Amino acid sequence: MNVLMATDGSKDATTALYTASRLLQRPHQVHLLCVAPELYAPKSKSVKRSAQVREAYRRKILLEMQRILGQAQETLGKEGIKAEALTEIGAPAEVIVRMAEDYDVTVVGAHGRYETTKPGLGPVASRVVTYAPGAVLIARELISEGSFRILLGLDGSLASDNALRTMLSSFNVGSGEVTLMHVVEAPWIRFGLDREWFDYPGDVFDKADPEIQFERELRLEAEEVIENARKQLEPYSVSTRTMIAEGNPATEILGEAETGEYDLIVLGATGLTDMKHEMLGSVSTKVAWSAPCSVAVVKYVE
Repeated sequence: MNVLMATDGSKDATTALYTASRLLQRPHQVHLLCVAPELYAPKSKSVKRSAQVREAYRRKILLEMQRILGQAQETLGKEGIKAEALTEIGAPAEVIVRMAEDYDVTVVGAHGRYETTKPGLGPVASRVVTYAPGAVLIARELISEGSFRILLGLDGSLASDNALRTMLSSFNVGSGEVTLMHVVEAPWIRFGLDREWFDYPGDVFDKADPEIQFERELRLEAEEVIENARKQLEPYSVSTRTMIAEGNPATEILGEAETGEYDLIVLGATGLTDMKHEMLGSVSTKVAWSAPCSVAVVKYVE
């Protein structure tokens, strides 16, 4: 497993490095990346002067990146991970997305669960989780230090199957507990209605009503999805819980993550952006943005 860890020297980035070192299985190769923005200085009448300014900036920013990377290497070294340092100058999000193609997992930091001034993802992390291929780990502060709690969101798609496989191959699941969660998105959910909308007195809706039958089919499908995932986990001797919820997928996953005090949420997402894949993409984006813990978004291209 090859891992790319991006850092800018901030507190959030340092937290991400530590969290990733604990959540990920021991990687074969780790590259630490620090990206500095290009200098866009006012144009000078003197071409020579402009070149001197740019060169001075490059020298100064290179020293700063080397300092940041040295501290990051020290952080990972304490966890027994040796990382090679990489420096780039350009738009940070664009550089990380481009380089992510060569790695199994890309790690970026995000604002912590107790951050009140700047909640959610920063602009770089937001673009990386949207556009980077493969698996992106948005690493936040751990809840526990030993036995991790992992929440795997399943919807029966090839993307969520891929997320399960990536979870088993890339993350430390053996020392903790994995909760397999499927959210049934019943027909009335799309119209902003509650379940009680169908519960009129006098049994107005016949039990053979197509909508009720559809609800039953969704429930059976959910049970099948959960059971298939549970069977895939059996050879790994992983402690497993299962749950089926009903409602908006992003809302239900975030609610469970908050009350269950998980260390990591794992979700599948397609690498496509057409209308067919809009729902799955929006769920992973909303969860990554608002989750109180780390989130691994695993991309899958059909």
